[in-house]
Amino acid sequence: MMKTKNNSYIGIFDSGVGGLTLLPALESLLPNEKFLYISDDAFAPYGKKDKNEIINRCKIVTQNLINKGCKLIIVACNTATTNAIDILRNDFPIPFIGIEPAIKPAALESKTKVIGVLATKGTLSSSLFAKTSATITKDVQVIEQVGEGLVELIETGSLNSPDLTKLLESYINPMLDQNIDTLVLGCTHYPFLISRLKNMLPENVKIIDSADAVAKQTLKVLLNNNLECLYTKKGSVEFISSSKKSSLYNFLPNETLVTVLNSDFS
Repeated sequence: MMKTKNNSYIGIFDSGVGGLTLLPALESLLPNEKFLYISDDAFAPYGKKDKNEIINRCKIVTQNLINKGCKLIIVACNTATTNAIDILRNDFPIPFIGIEPAIKPAALESKTKVIGVLATKGTLSSSLFAKTSATITKDVQVIEQVGEGLVELIETGSLNSPDLTKLLESYINPMLDQNIDTLVLGCTHYPFLISRLKNMLPENVKIIDSADAVAKQTLKVLLNNNLECLYTKKGSVEFISSSKKSSLYNFLPNETLVTVLNSDFS
């Protein structure tokens, strides 16, 4: 790869705001990099879509990021990763970083050997998740829970709503009844709920998400491909949405510019 690409964007995409939870770790570890974030609001949430539709959207978004010169793409969505990343890596000529539920680290952390995984239906039903789970289930019991409706509530910015609390409790309490001591957040949207979860969970239950691991893997891939940014100035983040009613507006400062393109990003 040419050196001219070193100072290009790192692309990030999700169906909505979930990928925003990765940005603090990425910006901390990679302070000079430029990030281009696409929120595919017009087709959110991915977790309820069928596999072929998810793959199609991922291809469209990826092609747009490549058209804008991205040197590497972070698929900042567990559902998109588990359903489409192998195809993206086969079809496009740049490196990809995926997001998988961190069940292996959780298994190592667990003392009760019972871990909970809160994720979307699209992630939990994927073959990649099943394959990963199969490698640890000999020693650890994995309690899977579909977080039906959580993404939609998070996207509205209603993180303190009674409806969200009630729904979250209905998913967490049965897992606590089965003696989990580790909770894996298997969707990039769910770290927005960490403060709520800490109020619900006993102190012995550890919450695990993927942000730090993704940042470290991104740095590793940049270095391995000789793609690290050569600028010494502070980096930046730019935002694009496929909908005028982007959920990004519920989470970003008022002065943040969000470029709105039509749903096929043309």
